[in-house]
Amino acid sequence: MAKSKTSRAPRLELTHRPRRLRMNPILRGMVEETRLDARDFIYPMFICEGKKLRAEVPSMPGVHRQSVDMALKEIEDALNLGVRSVIFFGIPDSKDALGSGAYSAKGIVQRGVAAAKKAFGQDLLVVTDVCLCEYTDHGHCAPVRGGEVVNDWGVALHCRTAVSHAAAGADVVAPSDMMDGRVGAIRVALDETGFLNVPILAYSAKYASAFYGPFRDAADSAPQFGDRRSYQMDPPNAEEALREVALDVDEGADIVMVKPALPYLDVIRRVKDAFSVPVAAYNVSGEYAMIKAAARLGWLDHDRAMMECLTSIKRAGASVILTYFAKEAAKLLKR
Repeated sequence: MAKSKTSRAPRLELTHRPRRLRMNPILRGMVEETRLDARDFIYPMFICEGKKLRAEVPSMPGVHRQSVDMALKEIEDALNLGVRSVIFFGIPDSKDALGSGAYSAKGIVQRGVAAAKKAFGQDLLVVTDVCLCEYTDHGHCAPVRGGEVVNDWGVALHCRTAVSHAAAGADVVAPSDMMDGRVGAIRVALDETGFLNVPILAYSAKYASAFYGPFRDAADSAPQFGDRRSYQMDPPNAEEALREVALDVDEGADIVMVKPALPYLDVIRRVKDAFSVPVAAYNVSGEYAMIKAAARLGWLDHDRAMMECLTSIKRAGASVILTYFAKEAAKLLKR
């Protein structure tokens, strides 16, 4: 019986076969263009008053509001996984119109910083969020007068907050309020009080995003009236982001941040290409919650989706990634 003409697969005469570098998993790893490392991550933590308190945030499975003693245990776990940096967000017991808990020497973040540095010293990089929204009874990032968020008054209070964090031992301060001129003012305030070597990680291009909802549940920081569109950036704007970053760099920012990350990968890349300072990106609460929810419903593979998203952020140009996935991703990277 004659052999069928289709029994042998046809072979193309190709010079280039990109699949050759994909066939072997060891070779695939050798030629990876973008590699995640646990050292890329800053792990956001919510610390509150009290002792032995640890409550999961319903909209952020795996993320907790916790007292300082419990936070120290989680930091130890993170360090063992290779995550060497955290950023503290404070949840005070009381709030007022001026957010005085943000800059109190006895504030929750100040005490958390001191405890973390005492416990872990130089093994841990402690970053602090410098903002008033968690501490004001109206939920805005600066004082309010006549229904208007007052920029310069807010800057003055953020300077006090940054200095108090540095005095407590913070390694890096991160102003997130988006008030005009705050980076330069904070730089002067730090220098004048002897903290010349404390870097500023500026939330330089922070958008008025729908992806912050779970964070506001965790930090109890939703505005009590209006919204934050008068000071956070309008999502359609990318050129404006470059202007904002340029201003912060000129004012002394050591690292600049784009927030959120995934809807603004194009902005991360443009910032990376335009400036010679390190770029950070915040993989925010809504991005985290979406993957958690979809995975619970069986709609996607949690670990693959998590790592794909984090890799995309680094590939876009971020050398520092703030992410609630830090411990889970670090565990996979250790394999």
